[in-house]
Amino acid sequence: MNDQTLVQPETQADQDWWRGGVIYQIYPRSFQDSNGDGIGDLNGITRRLEYLAGLGVDAIWISPFFTSPMKDFGYDVSDYCDVDPMFGTLGDFDGLLAKAHKLGLKVMIDLVLSHTSDEHPWFQESRASRDNPKSDWYVWADPKEDGTPPNNWLSIFGGPAWQWDSRRQQYYLHNFLIAQPDLNFHCEEVQVALLDVARFWLDRGVDGFRLDTINFYVHDKELRSNPALPYELRNDSIAPQVNPYNHQEHLYSKNQPENIAFLERLRKLTDAYDARACLGEVGEAQRGMQILGEYTKGNSRVHMCYAFEFLENRRATADWVVETFRRFDTHAPDGWACWAFSNHDVRRHATRWDLSDAANRAYVMLMMCLRGSACLYQGEELGLHEADVPYEALQDPYGKEFWPEFKGRDGCRTPMVWEAQDEFGGFTTNDHPWLPVSPAQLEWAVDRLEDDRGSLLHHYRRAVALRRDNPALAKGAQSSPVNEGDLLTFTRSDGEEELFCAFNLSDIAAHLEMPEGQWRAVAGVQTELSAGPMDLPGWGYVIAKREGE
Repeated sequence: MNDQTLVQPETQADQDWWRGGVIYQIYPRSFQDSNGDGIGDLNGITRRLEYLAGLGVDAIWISPFFTSPMKDFGYDVSDYCDVDPMFGTLGDFDGLLAKAHKLGLKVMIDLVLSHTSDEHPWFQESRASRDNPKSDWYVWADPKEDGTPPNNWLSIFGGPAWQWDSRRQQYYLHNFLIAQPDLNFHCEEVQVALLDVARFWLDRGVDGFRLDTINFYVHDKELRSNPALPYELRNDSIAPQVNPYNHQEHLYSKNQPENIAFLERLRKLTDAYDARACLGEVGEAQRGMQILGEYTKGNSRVHMCYAFEFLENRRATADWVVETFRRFDTHAPDGWACWAFSNHDVRRHATRWDLSDAANRAYVMLMMCLRGSACLYQGEELGLHEADVPYEALQDPYGKEFWPEFKGRDGCRTPMVWEAQDEFGGFTTNDHPWLPVSPAQLEWAVDRLEDDRGSLLHHYRRAVALRRDNPALAKGAQSSPVNEGDLLTFTRSDGEEELFCAFNLSDIAAHLEMPEGQWRAVAGVQTELSAGPMDLPGWGYVIAKREGE
């Protein structure tokens, strides 16, 4: 297959496959190395597609594989329309796409539109002078009279969000690394160019996009300074507590109302293709649910937004699930969330929440029962805990900046473990993988868990199948969750199908009383249900279907 071949997916009967769909996130550097250089690649993903199809997921989301200097491991793009040689070629991507579609898997790619690499030709031209054709493609500003930056905005990765450029003798905005200058969405040419990028990949056959930092696209045109965030709210943040980014309320550096107009343009483009979807990442603590509601409202903006409520350090207790859906019903009654417990930016939830095997099993079943779409992060189906990466092996610039109080994101990005008896987990033949393979994770390798029908891996498969086999769990209505202590209950319904869901989110037995009527257990620790009270053991759950009266 040559680099010019465009692969078109088969026409899908279900235009709303994303609604209630299960998406599996792949961090390509760490999934599977196919050529022995110690870095995962596209052909490695292709090799493992049968495994992913066997999990029963609807789609895969591949983190960035575009041409990049890799200062932020692909989230600093220098060419949006090509594959970095580290990961392969456009032909390799076409082969991956074709095989995924044959296996019934949809493919979403991670578009990073808020910023580029400082090595992108657009930025190289923009910084050359103040009067070149791309001079306003990035956010440039004169210094204050005393030479300091134009306002107080901070970078998530530490320090001011402004960097002095001696060529233009102006500052440029970077909400992330200095090497990641922010694009100026107030410039029409920028929006057109980014829509062309999306069109390139849609024409190639991708099924949708995960949109990185979707609420950072547009900045306040007046460059007003952010106010201070009240001290009592500073623990409620998307950044680690050692980061002064938490000291501001980010009213002007992101979350601007003009953002919606661009999202509507992107949605209109996406809707011109068959059965495509956009998943937006909302990086915001104080107004995250409100923005989710704004960005997914109706049928003219993004299809769904990635919610951070269950990516926080606080465990998804019964009362926090209730509060999260209360907020959702208040701010996003017309919206659609995509829930996740782990991803490439946070400590794995098995570690973050200190979960036992039983707790892990309860939580994935809970995710499959909650209204919304679901996103699984590579390795969580094995029960992987956070890997311990020593400072000398650290790659993440975020971790290097705030070490040792915050160790960065490398602990959740270590290579996937496929083979228990291999020193490098079957990830690579290279004795120097880009991040060390965790010896502690080898006992949870895929081949070992495959041989155990009672393993967490097989449990994940059963949980995903439960959602697939019961339409009410994927797209049905949900009653407002309620809790009595650690016992969480709610119902899901779709037409004549109704399911009752009960979860004991603690290790202490809970008292459960089934609702009136005839119920048949379809999953859980209780296979025989009877009227009246029963004890639900620690981390026990019951999913039951109402029988015909």
